[in-house]
Amino acid sequence: MSVAALIRLARSGGTHLHQWAGLRIAYTLQEDHRRSLHCPSSERLSNSRFDPDSSGRPTTWDSFGIWDNRIDEPILLPPSIRYGKPIPKVSLSKVGCSSLIGQRKENEDRYQLSQMTGNILYFAVFDGHGGPQAANFCHKYMEKYIRDLVTGEDNLELVLTQAFLEIDKALARHLHLSADANLLSAGTTATVALLRDGIELVVASVGDSRAMLCRKGKAHKLTVDHTPERKDEKERIRKSGGYVTWNSLGQPHVNGRLAMTRSIGDFDLKNAGLIAEPETKRISLHHVHDSFLALTTDGINFIMNSQEICDVINQCHDPKEAAQRINEQAMQYGSEDNSTIMVVPFGAWGKEKNTEVNFSFSRSFVSSGRWA
Repeated sequence: MSVAALIRLARSGGTHLHQWAGLRIAYTLQEDHRRSLHCPSSERLSNSRFDPDSSGRPTTWDSFGIWDNRIDEPILLPPSIRYGKPIPKVSLSKVGCSSLIGQRKENEDRYQLSQMTGNILYFAVFDGHGGPQAANFCHKYMEKYIRDLVTGEDNLELVLTQAFLEIDKALARHLHLSADANLLSAGTTATVALLRDGIELVVASVGDSRAMLCRKGKAHKLTVDHTPERKDEKERIRKSGGYVTWNSLGQPHVNGRLAMTRSIGDFDLKNAGLIAEPETKRISLHHVHDSFLALTTDGINFIMNSQEICDVINQCHDPKEAAQRINEQAMQYGSEDNSTIMVVPFGAWGKEKNTEVNFSFSRSFVSSGRWA
């Protein structure tokens, strides 16, 4: 009996049938993996069961059309049975992270990843400005706020929206206890991704840090920057009593100070229409096509476009090398800002590797003065 048939049987049966089918699935997958390891490479290459796309690159699980096993991860059995298709485990140990100070006096970027609950992984990047206080606060408490909320709410988009709003209020209380009025101008971007059951990906963001999914070798943006260049954002700022000015580089700023229209913190601009409510997006992963999730701050985004980032990462052996390579590339292109990237590998990691990488020649080499 095929794995797909076993999964359908498990979903339709009772408890005992569910457990029996789960064991059969695990055994079948282990046997396929064992045979693929001991089968001579020439036989595997000639057998369409292990090379269905005629790429010349044999894989373990393609006998029933799921994912490449270049990250060599086991399946998550309960979610696989529940969703009716095999789902690979995403290991935190395989995630690549890199953060560089650039030409700044200090690094105000922060990032974090964790196994938040038994079935939810947490990934986040924060790009502070006006000091590191807001980014530090989010780095320390954002996961806790989300974890507390997820116990009573199943909708992860609602959870993330509420967590962003609550942590913004908590930061206001925290900073108001300080005698330093300058801290009221401290703020941070926040881009947070939750992965539930290895398949449900939910992203929330404020500011201009980004989340991008590589699917079939193409970059798919999961976030949209919150800047005064957006008509809807600019209208909200103006209706709230704020105004937009442009600096000598042609960059729009809220009240002549901030290059974004949403953030956590920046309490001196709340009356000008700045908000902490994130925009959210939910998608289901397809591990046969999805290679990785990349979270990046503007030290990278301002100098490299999404497809460039996607192409460079696809040339790398593993996510850790990819994160370092992207940061090095951004520095070579002229980035002076703090730059942070997190690369989370999915089932199709390594599948889209090619020898041709196209780069844009339209990038800006000016990366300073964004918060002035």
